[in-house]
Amino acid sequence: MKKFNFRKVLDGLTAASPVGSSGGGSGSGAGGSVHPGGTAGAAGTPREEIQETLTSDYFQICKTVRHGFPYLPTALAFDPVQKILAIGTRTGAIRILGRPGVDCYCQHESGAAVLQLQFLINEGALVSACADDALHLWNLRQKRPAILHSLKFNRERITYCHLPFQSKWLYVGTERGNTHIVNIESFILSGYVIMWNKAIELSTKTHPGPVVHLSDSPRDEGKLLIGYENGTIVFWDLRSKRADLRAYYDEAIHSVAWHHEGKQFMCSHSDGSLTLWNLKSPNRPFQTTIPHGKVQRDGKKPESCKPILKVEYKTCKNSEPFVVFSGGLSYDKPCRRPSLTIMHGKAITVLEMDHPIVDFLTLCETPYPNEFQEPYAVAVLLEKDLIVVDLTQTNFPIFENPYPIDIHESPVTCTEYFADCPPDLIPVLYSVGAKHKKQGYSNKEWPISGGAWNLGAQTYPEIIITGHADGSVKFWDASAITLQMLYKLKTSKVFEKQKVGEGKATAEIVEEDPFAVQMMYWCPESRIFCVAGVSAYVIVYRFSKHEVNTEIASLEVRLQCEVEDIITPEPETNPPFPDASSQLPPVKSLSGSTNTVAGEGTMKDSIPCLSVKARPVRMPPGYQADLVIQLVWVDGEPPQQITSLAVNSAYGLVAFGNCNGLAVVDFMQKTVLLSMGTLDLYGSSDPYQRQPRSPRKSRQFAADGMLCSLASFSFLLINNCLSPFSVVSVKGSRKLSLPTDLKTDLENRENSFSRSRSSSVSSIDRDSKEAITALFFMESFARKNDSAVSSCLWVGTGLGMVIILSLNLPASDDLRQSEPVMVSPSGTVLTLKGAVLTFACLDCMGTLTHQPYEVWRDPHSADDGDKTRKRKLVMHSPSSSQDMGDHQFAVICSEKQAKVFSLPSQTCLYVHNITETSFLLRADVVTLCNSVCLACFCANGHIMTLSLPSLRPLLDMNYLPVTDMRIARTFCFTNEGQALYLSSPTEIQRLTYSQEMCDNLQDMLGDLFTPVETPEAQNRGFLKGLFGGSGQAFDREELFGEATAGKASRSLAQHIPGSGGIEGVRGAAGGVIGDLTRARIALDERGQKLGELDERTASMMASAEAFSKHAHEVMLKYKDKKWYQF
Repeated sequence: MKKFNFRKVLDGLTAASPVGSSGGGSGSGAGGSVHPGGTAGAAGTPREEIQETLTSDYFQICKTVRHGFPYLPTALAFDPVQKILAIGTRTGAIRILGRPGVDCYCQHESGAAVLQLQFLINEGALVSACADDALHLWNLRQKRPAILHSLKFNRERITYCHLPFQSKWLYVGTERGNTHIVNIESFILSGYVIMWNKAIELSTKTHPGPVVHLSDSPRDEGKLLIGYENGTIVFWDLRSKRADLRAYYDEAIHSVAWHHEGKQFMCSHSDGSLTLWNLKSPNRPFQTTIPHGKVQRDGKKPESCKPILKVEYKTCKNSEPFVVFSGGLSYDKPCRRPSLTIMHGKAITVLEMDHPIVDFLTLCETPYPNEFQEPYAVAVLLEKDLIVVDLTQTNFPIFENPYPIDIHESPVTCTEYFADCPPDLIPVLYSVGAKHKKQGYSNKEWPISGGAWNLGAQTYPEIIITGHADGSVKFWDASAITLQMLYKLKTSKVFEKQKVGEGKATAEIVEEDPFAVQMMYWCPESRIFCVAGVSAYVIVYRFSKHEVNTEIASLEVRLQCEVEDIITPEPETNPPFPDASSQLPPVKSLSGSTNTVAGEGTMKDSIPCLSVKARPVRMPPGYQADLVIQLVWVDGEPPQQITSLAVNSAYGLVAFGNCNGLAVVDFMQKTVLLSMGTLDLYGSSDPYQRQPRSPRKSRQFAADGMLCSLASFSFLLINNCLSPFSVVSVKGSRKLSLPTDLKTDLENRENSFSRSRSSSVSSIDRDSKEAITALFFMESFARKNDSAVSSCLWVGTGLGMVIILSLNLPASDDLRQSEPVMVSPSGTVLTLKGAVLTFACLDCMGTLTHQPYEVWRDPHSADDGDKTRKRKLVMHSPSSSQDMGDHQFAVICSEKQAKVFSLPSQTCLYVHNITETSFLLRADVVTLCNSVCLACFCANGHIMTLSLPSLRPLLDMNYLPVTDMRIARTFCFTNEGQALYLSSPTEIQRLTYSQEMCDNLQDMLGDLFTPVETPEAQNRGFLKGLFGGSGQAFDREELFGEATAGKASRSLAQHIPGSGGIEGVRGAAGGVIGDLTRARIALDERGQKLGELDERTASMMASAEAFSKHAHEVMLKYKDKKWYQF
């Protein structure tokens, strides 16, 4: 543990400019920290020692859990005894789901698409077949499944797999039409092969196509039904190695399903027909139906329909059988949605789906194929959803899904993550969100209820907030590595609905998704919530438990860069900060809802992008809009999107900026306090000598050469920053599109960075639009000579400049609603390298200072009297003393470096150059283990943490290369070592950078496998046992084993041992159970080795005896012979 001593620096010392940066390396996270030495001049009195407790041992990165719907699903499997569900995807991922809390994510290293999944029912194992023709056996008896064995086919493509219940032999069909058999225990190929040319008749001249179905007969396990794509069906006798019967149909087969008695089977075909076959008369199907085909009047065959991709035929003891199939709709209705059809007796029910059907499974009471199946539900895997239909009720309702699989209901545009937030928030949000839940679900329990999960040691509340493209905001309970939706807020409800063709009339600047949420700011303590939308607006929300019917207050702000208007270089002609008296009149003109809509053919001016509802609006309990602030068109130019946002409930202010400038609004008095271009914020403190512009000739042309804000990458929704490297769509419109290729963006970022930091006058002249990239309200020392803290707004820009604005608030709370708030420059300007990303403040003891906030009170509470209406403000953190001390530390991080300043002296105490060759996407000051650190995520994929205030590197790990803009847009850190990002358009990946959480993770994860008794098979009765076939007498081991079938060709498939044995357990298991598991496996291994040793010893003794006997015989043979007789 290292101690750091900070010595007092004279306030009058000219140390405003930072210390020269260190010669940091040029690597990914390479950088150096500069620690300025002692005091220049008179010796200062030593300050209290700040003890930094965090070391590198506190940090470790690992993924914790993945939430959401599996992206691009391809396969589905269900274990009817364990009651767990597995979903495979096109990216090689497998998600295994059980009861809420049991959610496991696995990934094939190859990344090949998963073709099919098969559970070893009640064995705690899963077989996956992938598009790279590899089979994998997964061990599910550990919390993080691992691959035990792999088998890679070299010469044939896998098309279908079938594993009979309680069998260790897997049937594998291939594209060539052959069927191979794999031993599940050893994952070795049997020498028994069913070749396609043996299966079909010799007279058949054409190849039957790939194997599309394999299943053993429910009556007799020694008979295998093989379905070929071209319509050929072969019933193969495994013992005699010949076909018992063959059936042919003139339409391609997609799937086959048995009747449980094993006398009939049903096929689905490409013409939308279902054929029912009897084993006794295989020449033709005894029943052919086209369920959705139109019946012809002249008695001809019904019209063909779309292919029936899958059919399942399930019997019931006390009712008609269920026939469930996907597809098969008539071609006459091309606009009909994908559907699942349920035929029960004569009743046909068509369930229309919102997305295409990938696969479905009928969930049955018994795992035995030769018993009445008694189906109770159908699990339907859609491209973007998972639904389960209740078959036990006549109207077939769906079950309420307990998983958070609707994250992507509308595309996620931004995320925020809050750990260790006030504990009362989750029940409060849940109570207001529960009132809006849908009705009409099945009243039965969710049938996928396998696995076991407990709360674990982590108990602090966590909330994730997601903003979406349709303007909705979702609050999620993320405590204890689960995810459950609490509350949904629709921000678009404050605006009038857009009518078709009305876009131009309302001056809309976004072609699609005009309500997309771009940024969010939440104060959990005061429950103030603020969103910035892509159409250049900000909405301030207050939380109330009461419904209210009221009008929505709105303001309009002109925020345009007016620097071109300066004709003479004299600064007196246009003072940047007029005094308060001269500033108030324009406030009213800015804040009034003038709405001067331009007529046709005239230049658009003072028009907001969207129209706020003018009538009273009913607002249900929850978040209610308090104020809408809209940027307006100025002289034909659309408002630029918002790049930074901050709210403070104690001050009653909201601040936001874009690449034109900064606006500060008093949301208590509903007035605009400041609306100013970035360059005007400097006043006389501008560190650059910028040349004045000539009068504006063509504003549109002048804007073309301006560079985009460096921080635009951090928000990634700003696609029209009018930069040389951003695609600007016609007429100022822009789409919410997210490019996936980052290489050019990185290069352009570096080019723009070098240009923006150039010291030449011409370069600065071009960079007239200096974006506001970070805002922070805090109690701070605004100037060097201040003796006490005051209310401040810290403003960070895209050029690495930090401007401190002083906020003059009314002295008493009684005057807050009437007296104006003054915003004035402090004259303080600090500089960093690169666009500013984040601010934080530490007190003199090195403790993180919380921003001032107002304690939440219900704005519409009925029992609020005059006394209780007084606001309760918390100006300092509870952890720090009432006296803030005589100094504090300001932590500022840009996309290139971090600096710690001592205030009020403004001395730069520490500098750390975080990266030279890349740039940061996200930086957050977070708490961990009762201490504080700076967490950074770099565009090259590195995650770094730095100690505070000394900026010592504690962690630097290359975790995640940013190959997709989505990752950069959604990555965020929070307290207690937690972070998240959107790993795919439908999934949130959570991770931890805390060693303690990595150690405890095993106890927090759910168990996929729990000991469950396999249900007993029903008594078959004497007659059925006598005439029901010889299924029980079939010995697969004898037939497929090496002794009988021989070895398979080595070139056909290659066995690859996996890492799911003792190594997998050693890495995965933790706690007492893990120790017991390891001990048991070690004992098993030891016993196995001792057994092998005994066998080897016995073998050696036997061979020694044989050798002794043989030697004795030789000795007797040659004992009496002379030497010349040999």
